[in-house]
Amino acid sequence: METVKLSRIVMRLTPELYASLTNFELDSDIILMYGVEKLQAEDVLEIIQHSINEHRKNALLH
Repeated sequence: METVKLSRIVMRLTPELYASLTNFELDSDIILMYGVEKLQAEDVLEIIQHSINEHRKNALLH
C-alpha cells in the first residue's frame, strides 16, 4: 500500500485535469493498494470523482 497526494496522481496521469481541482482536493491523501505505478488514466478519473464527492459531503456536514 502507498499513500500519496491526489496532486501527484493527477500530475502523473491526467495533468490536463489539474487546473479543474481545488487546492483542498489536490492536497487529499489517497491510499493506493498497488501504488502509483499500477494506475491508469481511467483509475484517476474514478479517484477524482470519489474525492470530489467526499469533499462535498464533508462540506455539507459542517
